[in-house]
Amino acid sequence: MDLNTRGIVNYLLLPIAGVFYLLSSLRRRLYRIGLIATHHFDVPVIVVGNITVGGSGKTPIVIALVNYFKQQGKQVGVVSRGYGGAHQQGSLLVSQDIQASKSGDEPLLIATQTQVPVIINKDRSQAVKDLITNHHVDLIISDDGLQHYAMGRSVEIAVVDGQRRFGNGFFLPAGPLRESESRLKSVDFVINNGALYAGEIPSGLVPKAFINVVTNEQKPLDFFANQTCHAIAGIGHPQRFFDSLVELGVNAQNHAFADHHLFTQKDLEFEGNYPIIMTAKDCVKCKDFATQQMWYLQVDADLSDDFLTKLTNKL
Repeated sequence: MDLNTRGIVNYLLLPIAGVFYLLSSLRRRLYRIGLIATHHFDVPVIVVGNITVGGSGKTPIVIALVNYFKQQGKQVGVVSRGYGGAHQQGSLLVSQDIQASKSGDEPLLIATQTQVPVIINKDRSQAVKDLITNHHVDLIISDDGLQHYAMGRSVEIAVVDGQRRFGNGFFLPAGPLRESESRLKSVDFVINNGALYAGEIPSGLVPKAFINVVTNEQKPLDFFANQTCHAIAGIGHPQRFFDSLVELGVNAQNHAFADHHLFTQKDLEFEGNYPIIMTAKDCVKCKDFATQQMWYLQVDADLSDDFLTKLTNKL
């Protein structure tokens, strides 16, 4: 669909978007006045979410926060809806050897890179209760869930994509908005992923190393400089990953897939026997058929000491 056709379709969907806006606003108001119950907990809950659909860079920030609070001596747990996974009923503890097709890619990535208990459940409140009861955590971070008002929270962090921001400014399904931009005024922190914007906390993804999917061997960031490689990305904004490889000097042949795409071996059969470089999020979905030809780019979310201090004080 070309841009002109997409724009026309979006305008035709505006009446439905208006209904979505009214229903979402009413739902939030019912929670605020107490007509729908919110579950509160004895341990603090930090929600890292956004007001749009599509990737905004939440998961690397969740991982960075988990690792930070672990260093502070906290027993941290994570809850997630498990988007894209087949698990439907009840709570599931995500182990590092679980299939991404069952848990979803993001919970598996978090569990793999943090080694903390990660529980997925469509009922996030129940996931929080299970973490507290079974894993004795003293801090919980929710990957997404800003709109899951049944789950009480101590701190709200909204992540904004610094490049795409709020798209056309329309609500679903005519645009990307799940809530209005004014919602950002009520959260505790707004993190801007990839740009500088007044009143928002700047952050970005910092490349660290290339890591072999099979052997876990690490190579420096200039290892693939001037080499032809296949680059694959099944994330919300693939071009950001491709651009990062260009900045590292990689001669990348780009292959973009839908966000949360469940890769098969056939997806990675390309012409030319070149190295294959992927994101860490894609890596966890390829381990069953990985070869030593496959690498992922390890990145860390850059969070300032000032922000982390303010967040700690908020708790």
